[in-house]
Amino acid sequence: MAPPFDPADLPTGVQMPLSPLVARVLAPNPSPFTFTGTQTYVVGAADVAVIDPGPDAPDHLAALTAAIAGRPVVAILCTHTHRDHSPAARPLSEATGAPVIGCAPLTLEDDGPRADAAFDAAYRPDRVLADGEQVAGTGWTLQAVATPGHTSNHLCFALAEEAALFTGDHVMGWSTSVISPPDGDMAAYMRSMQRLLEREDKVYYPAHGDPIDNPQRLVRGMMGHRKQREGQILRFLERNGDSLIPDMVLEMYKGVDPRLHPAAGRSVLAHLIDLDQRGLVTATEDRWQMR
Repeated sequence: MAPPFDPADLPTGVQMPLSPLVARVLAPNPSPFTFTGTQTYVVGAADVAVIDPGPDAPDHLAALTAAIAGRPVVAILCTHTHRDHSPAARPLSEATGAPVIGCAPLTLEDDGPRADAAFDAAYRPDRVLADGEQVAGTGWTLQAVATPGHTSNHLCFALAEEAALFTGDHVMGWSTSVISPPDGDMAAYMRSMQRLLEREDKVYYPAHGDPIDNPQRLVRGMMGHRKQREGQILRFLERNGDSLIPDMVLEMYKGVDPRLHPAAGRSVLAHLIDLDQRGLVTATEDRWQMR
């Protein structure tokens, strides 16, 4: 369960320096799904990059303009295309002349349950970064690190000069990420987490929540949490047999805000799809059981 918070604890529209090269600006969109809101990062000194420009809200765009303070903007980078992350990219690009660079546009092509409402369908980058490609300015370099799982197009951005990683929604500072099929993929998420565990980053800057100063410990804990959840699902099916996802959520997410239960159900489904692909469970319509 996410900790309680007061949005006033982190005022929106204020540039908050975090390091010699990094400042953040909090968007005015707190919710049970975004915590205190989406954090946009401004990276650089003489010239800058803007990471996850956030929602297309006039107050937030004005705050970003103030944080940029007339400096050249080399790039506007998006970790993924959920609507709290990328919609401000295009108006900020029009205001600054900077290209929109980063993750690929996301198109869902299957006919199953979809999460289109959460995605920014208008996102059109000027350049898509492949894994390992870089964007650089005066005294800073950002490298794309492909981290599919939360979404298939998710990227993190590594700031070499400070051994820092901007983790978007892949690793957050307040809660685990929702993995929502068909685009969200639990197996891909775990592979991406293992990749981060093997890196040597010293600090994570997530899109939601505080900076993470011991990132490998947190990643290990999050991976352990997912394995524990997987075990809960298997034990539930062993005890109860043929079962529905809402029944699993009621037992496994006791104490969690009921408004988050539908999102929790999506992550349970992601676990079940992974377990099905590994030959451990199977489904008949919307009911799941052990093989």
